[in-house]
Amino acid sequence: MTKKGGSKHLKRLAAPAFWPILKKEYRWVTKPSPGPHPLGRCIPLLILVRDMLKLAENAREAKRIIFDGEVLVDSKVRRNFKLPVGLMDVVSIPRIDVHVRIIPHTIKYLWYVGVPKEEVNLKLVRIENKSLIKGNRLQLNLHDGRNILISREESQKYKTLDGLLIEIPSQKIVQHIPLEVNKLAIVMDGRNAGRIGRIIEIQEKPGMSRRKFLVTLEEASGHRFQTILEYVMVIGDDKPIIKVSEGT
Repeated sequence: MTKKGGSKHLKRLAAPAFWPILKKEYRWVTKPSPGPHPLGRCIPLLILVRDMLKLAENAREAKRIIFDGEVLVDSKVRRNFKLPVGLMDVVSIPRIDVHVRIIPHTIKYLWYVGVPKEEVNLKLVRIENKSLIKGNRLQLNLHDGRNILISREESQKYKTLDGLLIEIPSQKIVQHIPLEVNKLAIVMDGRNAGRIGRIIEIQEKPGMSRRKFLVTLEEASGHRFQTILEYVMVIGDDKPIIKVSEGT
């Protein structure tokens, strides 16, 4: 029989550079299962528990914690130790009162920040695109693989790359944050990943994909930098609506 699909295994040397693992201590590492986040933008749940949160000394202990249903991701019990955990996912371990959110980091690319209990059931997501489905309804497709159904009357309100604050796991929309000038945003990819700034200008060019538009952001210090809309996620007006960094 011919081989179907990719490899089920992953060598440590081939793992994403931001994973907090020793590359040469062992040969193999847990490979994330297919899910809402791609390999280059996620961390397996086992590595999060063992190497980032330091709740286990080895893979066997981490698996036991996960298999026992101690770990919740976005307010749902997850027993798959290969589950890909990515941007803005909320990971909770209620027994020891640990609640963290995965955020972009200026050095580590993806890291976590502790969140207060009142934010455990809140998640910030970005609208990637919209789809027309049966029943003349629209579906918002979000960056973490979620889908939210809306009516045609609401379709003009929500635009691609806008931000949404939703309740989890119900997916009820709490707040809509349009992507526009003067909004606060965080960079989620590229060499400026993790930086937060106010959108000063969006340079639109005819014939160019909106995702490739150049955007200028200004940090609280007054320093300005540029990236593309593809890498930007809006997080609020004057301040982030939820905690997305140590200083917020």
